[in-house]
Amino acid sequence: MADFFTMTTTPNAVRTRFAPSPTGFLHLGGARTALFSWAFARHHGGTFVLRIEDTDLERSTPEAVQAILDGMAWLELTPDEGPFYQMQRMDRYREVIQRMLDEGTAYYCYSSPEEVEAMREKARAAGLKPRYDGTWRPEPGKTLPPIPADRKPVVRFRNPQDGVTAWNDMVKGPIAFDNSELDDLIIARPDGTPTYNFCVVVDDWDMAITHVIRGDDHVNNTPRQINILRALGADIPVYGHVPMILGPDGEKLSKRHGAVSVMEYDKAGYLPDAMVNYLARLGWSHGNDEIFTREQLVEWFDTRNLSKSPAQWDPKKLNWVNAHYIKQSSDADLAARVAPRILERGGDPQAVDLADVMSLLKARAETLNELAEGAMLFCGPYTPADPALMAEHVDDTARTLLADFAAQARALPEWNAEGIDALIKALLATHGVKMPKLGIPLRLVVTGQKQTPSIGHVLAILGRDLVLERLSGY
Repeated sequence: MADFFTMTTTPNAVRTRFAPSPTGFLHLGGARTALFSWAFARHHGGTFVLRIEDTDLERSTPEAVQAILDGMAWLELTPDEGPFYQMQRMDRYREVIQRMLDEGTAYYCYSSPEEVEAMREKARAAGLKPRYDGTWRPEPGKTLPPIPADRKPVVRFRNPQDGVTAWNDMVKGPIAFDNSELDDLIIARPDGTPTYNFCVVVDDWDMAITHVIRGDDHVNNTPRQINILRALGADIPVYGHVPMILGPDGEKLSKRHGAVSVMEYDKAGYLPDAMVNYLARLGWSHGNDEIFTREQLVEWFDTRNLSKSPAQWDPKKLNWVNAHYIKQSSDADLAARVAPRILERGGDPQAVDLADVMSLLKARAETLNELAEGAMLFCGPYTPADPALMAEHVDDTARTLLADFAAQARALPEWNAEGIDALIKALLATHGVKMPKLGIPLRLVVTGQKQTPSIGHVLAILGRDLVLERLSGY
């Protein structure tokens, strides 16, 4: 067992892992896989491990690693161990490869890529599955070809040629592959670097992973990994392969559907708890429950309730979930989250009591960005209303109403929404007019806008001094 980390585990303890390749951002499918693995570990009081599979040197970047870490942090899927990096474990992989060569479960193969492709073409022509033909596979009594000069070999795993590799998938149920259809997998390249399927096996073995939840695009990798684990004498994890996420049109989820970094959803104004709630429902259910807390997700999570069918991404449903979480959030928490977005828009979040603004706006907002846009009424620079609108709505009658309002507003004992609404109602009765005759001019003069939330609340938040100042010219 490698000593690159210290495990604190007990026999039969559940250990899951999320093992992304840092070749891009943390996308929605990866985030859902991480969530399911995290929830399963939490449900069983186990350990959730984060592993960065960065052996693809041409495509892996530090920026992609950071994007994954940022996405996990935003979703609050905190690992119990890790992140661990495969590139820091090369000595361990080479050690295991040498052991397998010594034990005869792996062998050197000197066939060139062109020769292997010719073998596959020959198999296709015969109506067989294209595969390496075992030219360099040692067998009792078999004479191997002469080793070509100046050609570095790959190392291949000696896959069983008979029987079946089967497992009871946590999601899909029983799955079986004939070993005769499985290639002798390359586990080390000519330069000695190990391949993906081999590194995964050694990592799962060393990290004592008991349950692997991942996308069903890995189903074909699983029998190969199981056979390598068996050759090493390692325990076999329980596997569960979740179907992909489809776009609203039923096609594979793509950028046009919203298949972007989860951090883009942070920028777009979604709450992490809302995203966790929504992602959990993409392929998992607990009765008809649509809204639930993280604690409930952990309590309820059971792989028997994972769907065998692809889930469908629904932006409208996500907005509905996010709107619910916004409504349930405290005004102070929303103010803290929205303040930076107001600054980005050139506003001053300190201009008013931002928590009061959140209380006024959150009932109708679907995203934090909508809250920030709405808050600019209070936090942004004042822009006078369009002159044409002013000419249309601010006539002599309106000026009389505004002057009367200003005089009585100055004398209000308390400046709050209730008092302002009562004053407006009394003025309408006194002058015998309907609300638009006062409400629209009042909005235009004080806010520069024809439509706003409840005018009493808006004026209360803006403050008596500012309201009277803007009314002073009318």
